[in-house]
Amino acid sequence: MRISQLLNKDSIIANLTAKDKKGAIDELALAISKTTKASAKEIAIVLMEREQLGSTGIGGGIAIPHGKLDLVESIIVGFGLSREGVEYDSLDNRPVHIFFLLLTSENSTGGHLKVLAQISKLLKMDQFKKGLIAAQSVDDIYDIIMEQDEDF
Repeated sequence: MRISQLLNKDSIIANLTAKDKKGAIDELALAISKTTKASAKEIAIVLMEREQLGSTGIGGGIAIPHGKLDLVESIIVGFGLSREGVEYDSLDNRPVHIFFLLLTSENSTGGHLKVLAQISKLLKMDQFKKGLIAAQSVDDIYDIIMEQDEDF
């Protein structure tokens, strides 16, 4: 499997406008809802429920909101970039700029863990993060992610 098989350009936001966690989740949910049967509201609820267990803001300006939803048939990846930064209750209490969103079906077992691991691996690469931060458009972001795409 590759991230390119899971990420649709319609699920990429090149300039998130939200200033807080709820707003960012709502924006990301709206974008990713275009590629699934689930509504933006249903997606946002699942993601916010997951946030109540603990922030998916992992530090270093990165968050990986994720959740499981019956209406999702396979793993779906979304992406958002905030130039201003979003107050997200991150582990390091710093604003988040890079968001990878992950949705899976309720009965998903290990597939989503492989995707999370692959995203984490990519985000440990400084050039990859710098490229995403500097990206000016959805096409730029998509191309940067595709350049690093590999089987996992």
